[in-house]
Amino acid sequence: MREGTDQTPVAGVKNRSPLLCSYAEQYQRSKPFDGLTIGVCAPLTPHTGLFADVLATGGGEVLVTGEAGSTHADVVEWLRERPGVTPLAAAGMTADELADTRETVLEAEPDLLADDGAFLLSLVHDRFPEIARGVRGACEQTTGGITRLLAMDEQDALSFPVYDVNGTPMKQHFDNVHGTAESSLSAITSLTDTMIAGSVAVVAGYGHCGRGIARKLRALGARTVVTEVDPRKALEALADGHDVEPMADAVADADLVITATGRYQVLRREHVDTLADGVVVASIGSAIEIDDSALADEATSNTTEKPGVERYELPDGRRVTLLTEGKVVNLAAPGRSGNPSHVMDTTFAMMTRGLADLADSDLPPGLHPVPDHLDREVAHEKLSAMDVDIDQVTAAQRDYHDRWETHDSTKPDEQ
Repeated sequence: MREGTDQTPVAGVKNRSPLLCSYAEQYQRSKPFDGLTIGVCAPLTPHTGLFADVLATGGGEVLVTGEAGSTHADVVEWLRERPGVTPLAAAGMTADELADTRETVLEAEPDLLADDGAFLLSLVHDRFPEIARGVRGACEQTTGGITRLLAMDEQDALSFPVYDVNGTPMKQHFDNVHGTAESSLSAITSLTDTMIAGSVAVVAGYGHCGRGIARKLRALGARTVVTEVDPRKALEALADGHDVEPMADAVADADLVITATGRYQVLRREHVDTLADGVVVASIGSAIEIDDSALADEATSNTTEKPGVERYELPDGRRVTLLTEGKVVNLAAPGRSGNPSHVMDTTFAMMTRGLADLADSDLPPGLHPVPDHLDREVAHEKLSAMDVDIDQVTAAQRDYHDRWETHDSTKPDEQ
């Protein structure tokens, strides 16, 4: 097909995903996933569609399911035509229907798993332990998913090695800090016509996602307040110029409340009583962070102003706007595909490289960091695709830092 004539739903993503496209070319020859079945659970956006297609190009039989509110019908139809890919999710599926598709993925006895939120990883250990023992390895790319996996790892519950893709520098400093922040703010402002400058914006959580969006809110002129449970992150937020308060106090004056923790019910029933009139509430972390049932129970009425925007009226007249039912706003808002392709290219590149590494790995069961050399290679590949050169460590520098014996650091070595 000639350049410029591609009308598929992943065409635009391909143009901004040089790493995934280069892997597709390489894998046509090397076939790192030849004979392997790969289960994928992630928001079924064009980015995920391209990722699944690359895995299939590498020889894998790929079964793909999605997450509630973020399945693109055109991507599903495109994947149906791709050799080696079986999409199981469909737009508009309920949570129960999606849960059934995840079971179908696992019943195929996959060799590798690629997860977003640890849905497949928790399910295979809980409901299909015998199948779990046959899995070679998995990759998880989200903060919420890693939180669950840390608990499983501490309890020695993992039956196979899992790479913490979310913990890589390439994921944290680009996807989480910049990609999530920019796409989420764009979704929030387009849904609500909210003006950021001069507003009071509360950000729950100061991990990489929270840090990124708090900084961008402040740069746009918002007065930012951070809520935290970790004293070290709270101190970091203060040092970065944000106020720090408990949630119940912070939301009393808020125009905008954004949760970015991956944790369960960080905005809950006790906070509904102190929410400011007119506040807009959204999640950029996961669908479990906002207790929407508490809002529904407390409200005297609620109306859907437009898709993705619900207005609740409380008994004392306060009005609260909840975006995308508390689901991740940059994915669940109408017409949204999550983070920009520029950063999703690197994240799915890390997932792809991680799965290829695990295909022949002898790692023990448990949660593992992605090997540093893979992270560095992806960074170098991205720079190369952007035509950016960097310096190299000299032989003298390497020799100096490799030697541990006492020496005079102010003088050159004597030969």
